[in-house]
Amino acid sequence: MSAETILETRGLTKEFKGFVAVNNVDLKVRRGDIHALIGPNGAGKTTFFNLLTKFLPPTRGTIAYQGVDITSERPAETARRGIVRSFQISAVFPHLTALENVRAALQRNLGTSFHFWKPEKSLYHLHDRAMELLSTVDLQDFAGELTVNLPYGRKRALELATTMALEPDLMLLDEPTQGMGHEDVSRVTQLIKKVSQGRTILMVEHNMNVVSSIADRITVLQRGAVIADGPYAEVSKNPQVIEAYMGSADTELQGAH
Repeated sequence: MSAETILETRGLTKEFKGFVAVNNVDLKVRRGDIHALIGPNGAGKTTFFNLLTKFLPPTRGTIAYQGVDITSERPAETARRGIVRSFQISAVFPHLTALENVRAALQRNLGTSFHFWKPEKSLYHLHDRAMELLSTVDLQDFAGELTVNLPYGRKRALELATTMALEPDLMLLDEPTQGMGHEDVSRVTQLIKKVSQGRTILMVEHNMNVVSSIADRITVLQRGAVIADGPYAEVSKNPQVIEAYMGSADTELQGAH
């Protein structure tokens, strides 16, 4: 693995009782890139993420992170290496404020996550860093707001802040703009671009406008296998990719230049 490759999978395969969900995937993610994983529904993208984060063991193949084989590690060990997954399922506490959510994530990063009996003022030293993270995602004005009251797009921004609190080297974003209106999609896309400074991001994303505007590299999966890999301009012209996105998604692919 070269120094510029942060994550590499070789021949990564996952079979479920004869059904091949992820089929012999070779993927290289370069350090500092925003790398998008796209493909039609059922292409194996979420299963692939589950393999990377160790929620599923692979049938065969290897995963290397920063040059170390992590294929058989447990989820917690992999997370401690700095691989953090976010989104798809909201990962914030609805009845804490935005500030308390980020502080709780900072506390988790310090390894004190279970010290709930400690007085709240023992967390005050984390206050400044939490406010800094909220400012990064434009939530400084919502610090005291209960998370349950935040609009959907702002909740997603809060998840970005809590993910960053864990100081990941590699952020795995699982459909970060799913279910959002146009304005929220634009805001969250810009936030992802902003928080990618000094980090590597691998994201599963359906929205081609998002992918075309911020991804450095794109890997396309179809039926669990890689059918294209490269920059958007190249991948979007690939006949196999256009065919995989036939129908409504095809117009999306074409219209995202």
